[in-house]
Amino acid sequence: MKIFVNDKPLDVLTPRELSKDKVFECVYDRPIDMPATCDFHDDVLIVEPSHDILIKLLYLLRTRKLKHLDSVTIVAEDKKEVKDFIKSRFLVIKAAGGVVTKGKDILFIHRLGKWDLPKGKFDKGETPEQCAVREVEEECNIKVKLGPEICKTWHTYTHNRKSILKKTYWYAMENLDDSKMAPQKEEGIEDIRWLTHHEAKTALVNSYPSMRFLYKKFLKMVPRVYTS
Repeated sequence: MKIFVNDKPLDVLTPRELSKDKVFECVYDRPIDMPATCDFHDDVLIVEPSHDILIKLLYLLRTRKLKHLDSVTIVAEDKKEVKDFIKSRFLVIKAAGGVVTKGKDILFIHRLGKWDLPKGKFDKGETPEQCAVREVEEECNIKVKLGPEICKTWHTYTHNRKSILKKTYWYAMENLDDSKMAPQKEEGIEDIRWLTHHEAKTALVNSYPSMRFLYKKFLKMVPRVYTS
């Protein structure tokens, strides 16, 4: 489980899932208190944190810029308990979206000054697949064919003073009809474009870390298409 908190990736792993090749600049083994902010830099590893440490860590990630921090990895034998506790600190909202292709081109939207991929929140009674197709078709005014699930992303934000954790289901999709393609202005979408793989990599520089994570997952599903 990788959560993007204030655009910083927070990973929760078991000891067996932790790569032996991964190098951490800062390691805290069962800390009894949070380190000073200035000590957080590059890649941080925290082993078996208490609930109190987790609360302080989430507050730190949510409220500080931490420009020198690249990532935080939590290692715990009871991974599920840690994940459940982290989720309990937020209001969890579910959404779904898609990486839509037309040949080798990928569909991107431009919203809030950044390049993004179409997605939206569940309607009552919807499955993730139904939500993904509906949101993509509504936001882009196109028709798509649903493909396999790529991954799920988690990211946090604050709305009306509430801490939100959004879980988004992502699917690969194929364009069926884009003859009437247009951005859904009422959803704040300013532009919509088909981008080549190289254009997409450039666009993702002005995007969110979770979108770059998603795009890498997508490329692993179709490596030959974009490397040939």
